[in-house]
Amino acid sequence: MLESFTRSLLAKQVPPLFVFQAGARPALLNYATTQARTATTSSLPNQSAASRRRSVTVINDTGAVPWTKLRAGEKAARATQQTFNFGIVALGVVLTGGVATVLWLEVFSTDSKTALFNKAADRVRGDPKCRELLAGDGMHSKRDIKAYGEPSWSRWARNRTIASRVEKDRAGIEHLHMHFYVEGPAAKGTVNLQMSRRPGEDFEYEMLALDVPGQQRYYLEDANARKLDQRKSGRMFGVRWN
Repeated sequence: MLESFTRSLLAKQVPPLFVFQAGARPALLNYATTQARTATTSSLPNQSAASRRRSVTVINDTGAVPWTKLRAGEKAARATQQTFNFGIVALGVVLTGGVATVLWLEVFSTDSKTALFNKAADRVRGDPKCRELLAGDGMHSKRDIKAYGEPSWSRWARNRTIASRVEKDRAGIEHLHMHFYVEGPAAKGTVNLQMSRRPGEDFEYEMLALDVPGQQRYYLEDANARKLDQRKSGRMFGVRWN
C-alpha cells in the first residue's frame, strides 16, 4: 500500500510530457508532428504566391513589382515600356510647342495676318466714305459692316481663309499682299491691302483701297499718291526743293 502511494505521488510531481509511460510517448510524438505540419502548411502560401507571380511584360507592367525582384527579361520589358512612355510625353511637348508657336505667329502677334486683317477691317468700318458706299446714306455704325475672308464650300467651316502672301525683295524688305471682302446693308466690296516692312521695323501701309461694283475705287491709304503729291509740291523727305 505504501508503494502504490509513493508511485502516485511521483506521477503528480513529474509533468505528463516527460513521463516515460506507455501512453506518454505517442502523445509527445503526436504533438511534434502536429507542430511541424502546421509550420509547413503556413509556409506554403508564401512559396506558392512567389512561384505563381505573373511574368512582367511590356503590356501588363504596372510598376508594382520592385526593380530588384525582376528577372533580366522583365527588366528589359519595363525599360522598353518606360522608354515608350517618355517618347509619348516628349512628342506631346513638341506638338504643344508647335501649336503654341503657330497660334502666336498667326493670331496673337501684332504682325500676324489675323492682326493685320483686323486692323485693316477696322479702318474700313471707321471710314465715313466706306460706310456710305457699303451701307448707303444715313447714320450707320461699324457693326453694320462685316469683313470676312475667302468663301468656303464647307458648311462646317466657320472661319474663312484670308488670302495673303508675303514676298521679300533683294533689300530684305517684306511686302505683304492681302485682300478680303466686306459687306454692308447696301453693297458688297473687296478690300485690297499692300504693306511693307523693313528689317527691324513694323509693317507700314503702301495701299489700302475699297472696290465696290459700280463705284470708283476708294483709297484709304496710297503711298504712291503721297509721293507724287510731294514731288509736285517740290517737297521730298519733308524738305522743299524749289
